[in-house]
Amino acid sequence: MAWYDEAIFYHIYPLGLTGAPMENSYDKIEHRLNTLLPWITHIKEIGCNALYIGPLFESVGHGYETTDYKKLDSRLGDNKDLTDFVAECHRQGIRVILDGVFNHTGRDFFAFKDIRENRERSPYRDWYCNVNFGGNNEYNDGFSYENWGGYNLLVKLNQHNPAVRDYICDVIRFWVSEFDIDGIRLDAADVLDFNYMQALRRTANEVKPDFWLMGEVIHGDYIRWVNEGTLHSVTNYHLHKALYSGHNDHNFFEIAHTVKRLYEMGGNKPDGLKLYNFVDNHDVERIYTKLNNKAHFVPVHILMYTLPGIPSIYYGSEFGIEGRKEKFSDASLRPALSLEDFGDALKTNPFTRLIAALGKARQQSKALSYGDYRELLLMNRQYAFSRTAGDESAVITVNNDDNPFTFDVPASSGGTYIGALSGKQVSADNGRITVAIAGNSGDIWLPAASFCDPPVDVTAAHMESCTENTSTFPPQNISSAKNVDTEKQENDSVSQAPLAKEPHAEKASVNSVCASTSKTGNAGEAALSDEAATSNEAFEKGVIAGLQEAILARMEKNGYVTDQMRQDVYNNVHHDSLINWIKSF
Repeated sequence: MAWYDEAIFYHIYPLGLTGAPMENSYDKIEHRLNTLLPWITHIKEIGCNALYIGPLFESVGHGYETTDYKKLDSRLGDNKDLTDFVAECHRQGIRVILDGVFNHTGRDFFAFKDIRENRERSPYRDWYCNVNFGGNNEYNDGFSYENWGGYNLLVKLNQHNPAVRDYICDVIRFWVSEFDIDGIRLDAADVLDFNYMQALRRTANEVKPDFWLMGEVIHGDYIRWVNEGTLHSVTNYHLHKALYSGHNDHNFFEIAHTVKRLYEMGGNKPDGLKLYNFVDNHDVERIYTKLNNKAHFVPVHILMYTLPGIPSIYYGSEFGIEGRKEKFSDASLRPALSLEDFGDALKTNPFTRLIAALGKARQQSKALSYGDYRELLLMNRQYAFSRTAGDESAVITVNNDDNPFTFDVPASSGGTYIGALSGKQVSADNGRITVAIAGNSGDIWLPAASFCDPPVDVTAAHMESCTENTSTFPPQNISSAKNVDTEKQENDSVSQAPLAKEPHAEKASVNSVCASTSKTGNAGEAALSDEAATSNEAFEKGVIAGLQEAILARMEKNGYVTDQMRQDVYNNVHHDSLINWIKSF
């Protein structure tokens, strides 16, 4: 067992959170990173024990066009600020991982500047891909080169060059010796050479016990990246897409089938594929913005915290803020926030209280970190599963319908269970539990001996009443519209998974649903006989939609995306073609 096996991450985009200028003048040091020190306590208070923060190192703009891998961005401070920040995180029990942007550099990086100055005589001419001194570019360098995503500001490193590999591995060693970090998130890992990543993994194994490598991978067979020789984990974009579209469509089949496929990728073992689970980040719209029914914030996060994987909260989303992609910028996804504006959030903000309660439940239940996965009940609007590790079991029940629902499902442990969110107690002496779940809500049922925190009101009525209270959400440069045309257009453009038919019942169990197949005729029979086909179709359509979303995200990083460009992406529904399109970036 390593620290990351029980990690609950908080994700910070520091240039945005601190309100740093969007362009680096390089002329002075501003100690903005120090303003984030109070956030460390907040991170701990909401139940997180790990921090992913980045990009951090000197760059000219958004942070991913690195100028100096060994110098904290001057808009954030100096190296001592980062050393002190990591030390304070460790003092409060928070592990820290940074962004490793090792696929490309900025044009101000020393090796590229040397090529510009010395051209063919530069010892670094082979540090980059396809440098052609017979070409040119928009900067009038008098040579051309391979870039990332069609954007010449990002110069693609030659990962096959041993000197490049040695330099990047030395950067990792420097980050550990200088800042004492605990891991790295590899940017654009899905386009990194596998031999290159294996060299990074060997370095990770050397520098520090349990040093963690997590990669940004959009889609594909995740086990290609997650193994003993390459990375420990990758970003779970499969589940990200399923969580919001599965709720928007009232289709838990899509979510459950995605989980099943991922679990199978890992050999049907709880430790086979521990992915980095998230519902939003610095590249995608906020989950509260993407949900058609804002009350689904509750079941979405219950699932993210309890399904197999490592959960992560993106800064500000624990307050229920919105964030929408803009035509020319991702700035609205990366806002400057003042923690003082949310000083009483743990008492008055239901979203914050929910996230804190989920964090505590996760910390107090080993089953949620190490347990196997077993599906107990599945319908379009109701879903139950268990996580079991040794003698400890957790039962999770979620309901995306507006009406309450009563679950009757197996519980492997006898005795009494308590709802980690509701505080309700139920008996499982007969090997089952019967629990009532309010509309658009859910709960985590743990053995009573392992949980003792006060209940949290996660009813839809309570959540909605708080979203209407503007004092809960201080005036910020954040959109607060609940239903917008752009989200509707996105949902209309992307093929959505079809809904499976489900029996209408106020109370159902695994046995009663099965029994209804023989009693209710065609309706019940269709619900079960079509389940596999529906799930497969839902998964495949989800993959296509996710690939389309990933391509658009990459395109939007590089500039304005026209309506025609967007339609061209949506018109492409061919898996292999979309994969090749992503690789082209």
